[in-house]
Amino acid sequence: MRARIPVVEIMTQTPVTIHGDATAKAAAGLMREKDIGSLVVVDTGKPMGIVTERDLVTKVAAEDKQPSRVLVRDIMTSPVVAVHPHEEVAEAAKLMAERKIRRLPVVKEGKLIGIVTENDILRIWPQLIEVTRESARAGLESQFAKGIEGHCEACGVYSTNLVWDRNLLVCPECRGG
Repeated sequence: MRARIPVVEIMTQTPVTIHGDATAKAAAGLMREKDIGSLVVVDTGKPMGIVTERDLVTKVAAEDKQPSRVLVRDIMTSPVVAVHPHEEVAEAAKLMAERKIRRLPVVKEGKLIGIVTENDILRIWPQLIEVTRESARAGLESQFAKGIEGHCEACGVYSTNLVWDRNLLVCPECRGG
């Protein structure tokens, strides 16, 4: 029998936020300053979206746009997929797997009160890697021929080209090693 752990027990209680009118440059600077990969976009305490490093790369840098002229609201992912603080961690992990996301704002009565990440879940419950990455574990690896984005389970380096090798998600440098 597994323990029932609510999200509120493992979430970060002070998520870093930004307003939608801020620039992509400001968002990138804040992520660098705080050493984080995403910001919850808020308006009067309510989550409106989320902006990630990937958004900055794919929607600003790759499009050769000037970060100081691009607004966060124009590159954020919206609507927000969120979870209630009393939801079980295992259910949050399933939601992340279904939606292919790694971060869930925690919302109570419409207000942002925290954020839970895939890494938060794995830190307290490593066995849930099988839930958060269930589609690949279920034999659907061929759908990910282009590679999976995340941290290599062998060396820890971030890669956009992880593949399954000996039951681990590994980067190109760690394959077959």
